[in-house]
Amino acid sequence: MKPLVVTIDGPAGAGKSSVAQRVSRALGLRYLDTGALYRALAWKAIQRGLRPQDTRYIIEMARATRVELLPQDGEQRVLVDGQDVTEAIRAPEVANLASPISAIPEVRAILLDWQREFGRQGGVVAEGRDTGTVVFPDAPVKIFLTASLDERARRRHKELLERGIDVPFEQVKLDMEARDQRDATRHIAPLRPAPDAVVIDTTHMSLEQVVEEVLAICRARFTSEVPPST
Repeated sequence: MKPLVVTIDGPAGAGKSSVAQRVSRALGLRYLDTGALYRALAWKAIQRGLRPQDTRYIIEMARATRVELLPQDGEQRVLVDGQDVTEAIRAPEVANLASPISAIPEVRAILLDWQREFGRQGGVVAEGRDTGTVVFPDAPVKIFLTASLDERARRRHKELLERGIDVPFEQVKLDMEARDQRDATRHIAPLRPAPDAVVIDTTHMSLEQVVEEVLAICRARFTSEVPPST
């Protein structure tokens, strides 16, 4: 039997990370945050003073970088060459650079191999922007979360404030809108739902409601494999 793979894609602020983490715990599966891999490379690129146009150097850096995703106390820690950067990669400037870096074909190829190997090691709940369309196109359960731009910006603004990062709401909204455009129109792996994905609009839903809906979809498709939620 193939390992159970659940993919959860969608734009920033749609709730992917929170939902994916809770679903992975409920199903007893590992959690894979594919976006963290690109943000990890973006963080390192910033430390080196690299810009989006420094493509050759970014590719060389990606080949020589070791990124680890380690479970700890129910969460996932991100290490770059042994350094814990879990909090640092959430900064707005890192997210802004991660988008153009993710559009570099050679970088995507490097990380694609790593992500698929992660999936081959056992069941996984993977979240990102192309996990259902590119990374795990044969995944039996594919979810695409979305929400209105205003709601997504509100959530991200609240998250940043909780992390001590004071950025004006309008700036968060503009940055998010720009990234939506870049991700949806890039030539390589554009942001879009897989043809067989279940699209869930989370604008007016609580986290608990979204998690329960995703688990219900999993249970419907894998009645004999998926334990009931607790």
